[in-house]
Amino acid sequence: MSELLVVASKVRAYLKEKNAKMSGDLPEAINAKVMAILDDATGRSRGNKRTTVKPQDV
Repeated sequence: MSELLVVASKVRAYLKEKNAKMSGDLPEAINAKVMAILDDATGRSRGNKRTTVKPQDV
């Protein structure tokens, strides 16, 4: 697994506010989703001849 982009303690704290618990492998699953979103956004920005990823690319 590559470097985590999400902060597990922040995810845990957010879920705690919602009266939910976090499994140990949840941060890795969220990380995979975030990386997929960023990969898609990078592709869209390059398709528009930009190297800067903007909110509209997400």
